[in-house]
Amino acid sequence: MTQLAERPTESVGRLVDRFEHGLDAPICLTWELTYACNLSCVHCLSSSGRRDPRELSTEECKALIDTFQRMQIFYVNIGGGEPTIRSDFWELVQYAVDHQVGVKFSTNGFRITPERAQYLASSNYIDVQLSLDGATAEVNDPIRGAGTYEACMRALQNLADAGMKDMKISVVCTRTNIDQLDEFKAIADKYGAQLRLTRLRPSGRGADVWDELHPLPHQQRQLYDWLVANGENVLTGDSFFHLSAYGEALPGLNLCGAGRVVCLVDPIGDVYACPFAIHDRFKAGNVREGGFDTVWTQAPLFKQLREPSGGGACASCSAYDTCRGGCMAAKFFTGLPLDGPDPECVRGNAGTPGDERPAPSGDHSHKGPVRNAPVPVTINRRPPRSACDENPVSELLAP
Repeated sequence: MTQLAERPTESVGRLVDRFEHGLDAPICLTWELTYACNLSCVHCLSSSGRRDPRELSTEECKALIDTFQRMQIFYVNIGGGEPTIRSDFWELVQYAVDHQVGVKFSTNGFRITPERAQYLASSNYIDVQLSLDGATAEVNDPIRGAGTYEACMRALQNLADAGMKDMKISVVCTRTNIDQLDEFKAIADKYGAQLRLTRLRPSGRGADVWDELHPLPHQQRQLYDWLVANGENVLTGDSFFHLSAYGEALPGLNLCGAGRVVCLVDPIGDVYACPFAIHDRFKAGNVREGGFDTVWTQAPLFKQLREPSGGGACASCSAYDTCRGGCMAAKFFTGLPLDGPDPECVRGNAGTPGDERPAPSGDHSHKGPVRNAPVPVTINRRPPRSACDENPVSELLAP
C-alpha cells in the first residue's frame, strides 16, 4: 500500500489511467467459494448462510484455477460464506498452490486448528485473513455471533504458535468499533499479524443495518485522521478513498477498480464487477458459459466500466482526483445515482438515500435458528467480506 504513495505523482497518474481502461487479467480476484456459513453476521454482503446446490463442482473449481494460472492472475482471495465448510476446500487450496496461484482466504477461524495452522504456516503461497469486528467480545459478538471473538483469538494463537507471520485481521469499520482502532492494532501486533480495515457496504444483509451501523460524520473524520497517522502499517484495500476529500490523499490506488482490476466469482460461477456489488445489475456473465477469461475480456458490462466516466456530478469538485466520486456499490445500494457523490461524501454533497433501494439479487440466509447467531443490542436486523487484502497493485509498484 505504501509503495504507491511513495512513487512520483506523474507515475501514479499514468498507472491510474492505465487501470481505468482495464487490464488483460484482474490483479485481485475474489472468489466466494460457497454461501454456506456456520454464522449469520448482521452485515454479510452476500447474505450467506445456506449452501447453493448449484455450486461449482470440485472439477469445475480446478478448471477455474487452471484458467487463473493461464491468465497469470496475481492472487485469488477466497471467501464465502465460510470457505472452510466446503469438504474439498483444503484440496482446492493445495491444487492452487501446486499451480502457482497464490491464495488468500477469509475465515471466521472456527476451523483453524493447530494442525491446520501448521499446514498454513508451511506454505509461502497461502495467506489467511481472520474476520473480527470488535476488539472486545462485547463489541464483536453482537455483530458476528456468540463465541466468535473467542474463536478468532484462538485461531490467531494457533497460527502464531505455528510460526505464521503477517496473517491478516480484517475489520469492517462500523459505528460501534471506530473507537477501538488502537485496540485492533494492539491485537494485530500481539500476534504478529497485519491489520486490515474495510468499509461497511450497504449490500446483502449490510443493507438492513446500514442506517444503524455506518460510521457517523465525526467518526469518518476520526477514521481518516487515524489512517493518516497509522496507514503505512495498515491495509485498507482502497476501501476509504472517499475520505481523501478531507485533504491528504490516503495511500492506495484511489480508484474504483470494478471490472478494471478486480472482480468477483460467486459459488455458482457468476462473475460480478465488484466484490461488494453482488446484484444482477453488475453481473457480467458465468464461467460455465465460455470460461472466466472470456467473461473478463468480452463482457459488455466490463467494456462499459472501462470507458472513461467523466466524473459525472462530482467532476467539478476539487477533491475529485482523489475521491473519484466514491464507491459504486455504496451508491447503488442506497438508491443514489452512480454518477453522483458517495453516500458518505465528506464534503456533504451526497443526496438523500432513496426510499426505494435495490433489493439483493439473492438471499442465502439461514431460515432457522443458528447456534452462534448474533444478538444485537441496538440493531434488530442484519459483514462486507473479503476483497483484496491490500492495495492490489502494491507489489507491482514496489521499487
